[in-house]
Amino acid sequence: MKLRSTFCAAALLIAVTAHAQPQLPPPQATDPVALQLMQGFPPAPDKTVRLANVLQYPNARWAFHHMRELGPTAAIWRGAGPASALPQATKALGDVRWDDGKGGALTLADWQRNTYTDALLVLHKGQVVYERYDAGMQPWQPHALWSLSKSLTGLLATQLIHEGRIDPSAPVARYLPELKDSAWGDATVQQTLDMTAGVQYDEDFAKPGSGIFQYLIAGGLVPAPAAYPGPRNVLAYLPTVKKAGEHGAGFAYKTVDTEVIGWLLQRVTGQRLDQLLSERLWAPLGAGEDGYVWADGNGAQLASVGVGATARDLARLGEMLRQQGRFNGREVLAPAVVAELRKGADPEKFKAANQPMRAGYSYHNFWWIPHDKDGSFEAKGLNGQHLHVNPAAELVVVKLSSHPVPNTAFTHVQDRQAFAAIAQAVRGQRSAP
Repeated sequence: MKLRSTFCAAALLIAVTAHAQPQLPPPQATDPVALQLMQGFPPAPDKTVRLANVLQYPNARWAFHHMRELGPTAAIWRGAGPASALPQATKALGDVRWDDGKGGALTLADWQRNTYTDALLVLHKGQVVYERYDAGMQPWQPHALWSLSKSLTGLLATQLIHEGRIDPSAPVARYLPELKDSAWGDATVQQTLDMTAGVQYDEDFAKPGSGIFQYLIAGGLVPAPAAYPGPRNVLAYLPTVKKAGEHGAGFAYKTVDTEVIGWLLQRVTGQRLDQLLSERLWAPLGAGEDGYVWADGNGAQLASVGVGATARDLARLGEMLRQQGRFNGREVLAPAVVAELRKGADPEKFKAANQPMRAGYSYHNFWWIPHDKDGSFEAKGLNGQHLHVNPAAELVVVKLSSHPVPNTAFTHVQDRQAFAAIAQAVRGQRSAP
């Protein structure tokens, strides 16, 4: 069955390949406040954002910090305790600039504007040195994290491996017999965590009917066309995905791998994903706001792309990781868990993904590891979501965006330049006492 008609409204947002240079709309022309999206009661028909048209740009600029209003979600409870402090520093980063590689200079404001940034928050030594919100987003609003959700799932999995509750060398089917005849029947937990399992699946946003769209329909994030024959919930979809190639041969980015691990975590613990995130991360971090997890039509929560969180709570998470698992006066994650993440995987296997802009990287437990001199590590998500931790510079950067191009590889070079410039700036300044 052809799905092209269903996805034609999304074409401007997603039909971009690594070899194309799309004509992007001017960022200032996509501001949802200026465009009066979802204003009035009811909004005018041409100003109404629905799940069916969320991928039709610029609707995403409003939707990404209003996803809870468009479909079913489960709250990640922040816990009963007070919010942990995020002290403000006196230093300023507004004058940070760097070489754009074309004989000119870029400023922090240029970078934010050019990459359709909704929120940018920078911590240095645990203090807020920069915080700005755009596109109508407020500090208390959770933003869709998309694939940055994978890294949260990876944290939970790495902690449970550390506790001995999951054997990373065991086949996935030991924990999920429902998948014994699927791609993951003989794949190990670790191969799935590192996305080196051999899976017949393509994450091609420019190809209607590809694996990613089958997943999005199953997850309830893209409406199913009339008479759609495929599975309409994630736990029905995953057993239909078949093996392709050899497990462990090389890295290939696959959203479905994280859904398998999310299912496994919930099977092992007997807790829902929202409960695990609340008890293991949000509450001990002293989160300021509830987060959320998107749920499919059967109530299954999407571990791969479904989490939403505020910039401030992501900053708390990043600072905890920078401090090797400690934050808010307690150990949130074991230091060995953070060390395991930072170790990374085999950069040679990463080369199979053909991402030259990320040369030298590896991908481990759903985290991106640059293997740079500062020992930085990163969580990333569709359309420009970033959590960048630089231990050597004592730096955490949270960047939440609604870029028209989904793949973060599109802005990777300028993002890394910006992170490096910020690191250089904070190294040259003293923190407030």
